[in-house]
Order: sequence, then structure tokens, then C-alpha cells
Amino acid sequence: MSASRQTVIFDLDGTLVDTGADLIAAANASFRDMGLGDLLDPEADKATAFRGARAMLRLGLGRTGAVDETVVDREYPGLLAHYDRAVCVHSHFYPGAVEAAEALRGRGVALGIATNKPFGLADKLLRALGVRDHFGPLVGADSLPVRKPDPAHLWEAVDLAGGARDRTLLVGDTETDRTTSRNAGVPSVLVTFGPEGRDIARLAPEALLDHFDDLPDLVDRLLG
Repeated sequence: MSASRQTVIFDLDGTLVDTGADLIAAANASFRDMGLGDLLDPEADKATAFRGARAMLRLGLGRTGAVDETVVDREYPGLLAHYDRAVCVHSHFYPGAVEAAEALRGRGVALGIATNKPFGLADKLLRALGVRDHFGPLVGADSLPVRKPDPAHLWEAVDLAGGARDRTLLVGDTETDRTTSRNAGVPSVLVTFGPEGRDIARLAPEALLDHFDDLPDLVDRLLG
């Protein structure tokens, strides 16, 4: 491992890729299986989609009454199955994401992805988008016994990327990503093009990212 190599680890959903519509479609398919109809809106509920399948189930079920966690657990595998069958219908990269990665790799920056999406689904999504290895190694929710915000999840991505733990930053879009950065003692960059917009500043990251074109300069400013 290089002691001086700049390292950038990305979250996936809501950071690199807008997966909201496909996630919510899978959740609504599950609700239809339960005879409840479509309970989530692709735009209004996108922030919940980026927090994961169980969060979507809780939100939708809560709109019909009290949330029963045994129902959430029971329906979770079915939601993932729906998503697996249509993982990349509407999903797309945020503008400039691929180009920013190319620019960073060209400068020798180590890249990786740390996502709380199951590895198989994340791998399938990246392959469908044609960029499986473009962003470096992938660490998924089930790659380790722990996941974000445990810093071990982040460090696994850093180590697989051949990066430097003392020159790492995490680019994300949620409180989980901010907490992961804080737990690891690394700078946090939160994107403003997600559902929260610039209100994400409430989490006090070291930097906000309005467009991926700005990322290389942010890396230099935060990591030197």
C-alpha cells in the first residue's frame, strides 16, 4: 500500500447512480403482491429508496397502518427478487460521474465503492451500466459481517483499492455516509444533487459536491 496515495471511496445509490425509480418500482411490486397497490412515489419517496429496501417497506406499510417488523422481514427477500429482475431499467449515472472517475484514475488516485446494497445487486447494476471495474473494487452490504457506518466496511474498500487510509475521503449522500466518515476519521463529501439538495449541509460534511466536475479539485483540497 502506498503511504501517500490519494484515495476516494464512493457510495453507490444516490451518489454515483440515480437508482431511485427502479428501487421504488421493486417496492411497489412487493406492495402489489400484498394486495396493497402502489404505496410509494418515484420522486417524493426517492430519499427513502436510497436508505434501502427495509426503509421502503417500512414507509409504505406505515401508510396503511402500524409497521410490523415481521412483515418487513418476510417481504424483504421478495422485494430484492423484484429488484434483481429489473435492476437497471431507469437507473443512470449522475452527470460527470464517469468522467470524474477517469480524471482521478488518470492522476493515480485509488478508487473504490462501499455500498450497503447487497454485493450481487451492486455488481449486476454496474455491469448493466457497462462500468463494472471503472470505479475500482466493490464492497457490498454482505461482503463483510459489518456494513456502513462501521468503518471496517470503508477500510475494506480502501485496502482492496490499494489506497492509503491516512489520505482517504468518502463521497456519499446520506447520514450513514457522514457517520461512516466520522467513525473512520476521514473527510466527508456529500452530494447536493440527491433528494435533499443543499439541505444535506445540515450534516456538516467537510465539503459539498454540486457537480462531479468539481471533485478532482475537492480531492486536492481535502487530501493534499
